[in-house]
Amino acid sequence: MKTDSFKLKQGLIVDIDAVAALIKRTQKEDGEIPWAPGGKTDPWDHVEAAMGLTIGGYYRESQKAFSWLKENQHADGSWHAAYRDGKPEDLTHDANMSSYIAVGLFHYFLITGDKAFLEYMWETVKRGIEFALSLQTPEGEIYWAKSPEGVVDPIALLTGSSSIYMSLKCALGISRLMGIESVRWRESLDRLGNAIRNKPHLFNMTKSRYSMDWFYPVLAGAITGQAAKQRMDKYWKKFIVKDHGVLCVSDQPWVTMAETSELCLALSAMGQDDLAGIVFGWIQERKFEDNTYWCGYTHPEITVWPEEKMTWTNAVVLMAADALYQLTPGAKLFSHRFWEPAT
Repeated sequence: MKTDSFKLKQGLIVDIDAVAALIKRTQKEDGEIPWAPGGKTDPWDHVEAAMGLTIGGYYRESQKAFSWLKENQHADGSWHAAYRDGKPEDLTHDANMSSYIAVGLFHYFLITGDKAFLEYMWETVKRGIEFALSLQTPEGEIYWAKSPEGVVDPIALLTGSSSIYMSLKCALGISRLMGIESVRWRESLDRLGNAIRNKPHLFNMTKSRYSMDWFYPVLAGAITGQAAKQRMDKYWKKFIVKDHGVLCVSDQPWVTMAETSELCLALSAMGQDDLAGIVFGWIQERKFEDNTYWCGYTHPEITVWPEEKMTWTNAVVLMAADALYQLTPGAKLFSHRFWEPAT
């Protein structure tokens, strides 16, 4: 561990040691990071947890997590959607889950400067991105998955496509570091961004009840500037429980630490650090006795649910703290200003 605990501007404490150590303890010897001990592993949350390890200074463990993905990648660039105890549980091949490795590895490079590890992982990133782009339509949206039999499900999800947008940005960043021109990836990014901004009808499974559909286009940088501010303002009251956090689903009384932290990342990305800091402060008492964070709780009863200590939830708390308080060079990962010259 190389990062000490730090004090927030609100006078609250985030115990970086405790949070990062939870992820390390949960990681298996081969590098796999399940949600919680005995729980499932999905590639997206596995990457998120690895990013928490990187922020915490556990670079060797983070490398092991990425190497686990390299060792388990299918020939077409995808992974299964879920594993348990190292065995496939959900055999779906998900585009978002297969491309998110690019975000984790670019984040790793920003913090460590370890280009050699990027080179080692490059083909894995490339294949993951190519799998996602194989599901992109001429209109720009990306279908979410293939079945185990290889049948494409012609449904595009706004949150998933926004996450892929971020993955593509990071993949392009990695390709530039490799000295590789990726014109086709750049064109795919432009088409996807245009679809997210201007063609809402293409995302044909509405999940407007979910807060991620609200802020993920902003978090990923597909929507920026005044349009981002208008989007955040428009749905603020729908998803925000003042002094508590963000509802996972607008019509259910469940506040989650992950969605609240991701909203903080989105606000910080826009340059609204003061507001992000206020929202981040709301969740600082939502901890277990060991200073790791709850996954979520019901409101107004304050019943903790689920009771497991989730690796990916705690990882994204670290990511929000980093963005707000510049703990590492990875703090700028989601910043719209950081990406302006490239996107």
